[in-house]
Amino acid sequence: MHNNTNIPLLSSVIQLIKDMAMKLLLVALLALAFAHAAVLASDPSPLQDFCVADDSSKVFVNGAVCKNMNDVTADDFYTSGLDKPGNTVNNVRSNVTAVNVNKIPGLNTLGISLARIDFAPNGLNPPHTHPRATEILVVLEGELYVGFVTSNIGQTNRLFTKNLKKGDVFVFPQGLIHFQLNTGKYNAVALAGLSSQNPGVITIAKAVFGSTPPISDDVLAKAFQVDKRLVDRLQAQQWTDNNN
Repeated sequence: MHNNTNIPLLSSVIQLIKDMAMKLLLVALLALAFAHAAVLASDPSPLQDFCVADDSSKVFVNGAVCKNMNDVTADDFYTSGLDKPGNTVNNVRSNVTAVNVNKIPGLNTLGISLARIDFAPNGLNPPHTHPRATEILVVLEGELYVGFVTSNIGQTNRLFTKNLKKGDVFVFPQGLIHFQLNTGKYNAVALAGLSSQNPGVITIAKAVFGSTPPISDDVLAKAFQVDKRLVDRLQAQQWTDNNN
């Protein structure tokens, strides 16, 4: 006769294996879900060689509708003029020349763009963010003081800064506030690569004090812990800058 005393033990072992298998499956599914969410957070992925933006289409999608492949030409992947300095005669003494999907339709779905940034002496590219892109910056001429601020880590927003010279490279993580200041005696030029066909830009002072309609004085005075009269002056100055 078989000994039946081990049957309960065997059943327990089998059940334990089943429970472990279910937990492993759940972990795998969660990992897959997070990976899928990370993919969705980036620019649309190309499912063909290219998807040249069709500016004439009235259809609105996340990105742009593809032009008919037969109508695509080499000019859809081309632009010129990045050798020419931008006009730095303005309040911040800097100029950004963006080369994104609006300038080169062939960038649509490719997840990349760039910009030339010109600085007069003491020129500043003011604190701003790119909500959809990480930025990598290389100094072509001159000297720059650059930096970015982290998101809230506990009660601290850490500042990372670096003094850059010709040939130096610095990275600004996606969505974080960053800036560049020309600390040299002469003009400076930088080239920035961005991990989106249309990275967007939010200039902090312009967004906060120059929104349409304006943010309430009560909100801004309390947020910055300043008098409302100062808020009014800052809003008036930003309005003047926006309309000049």
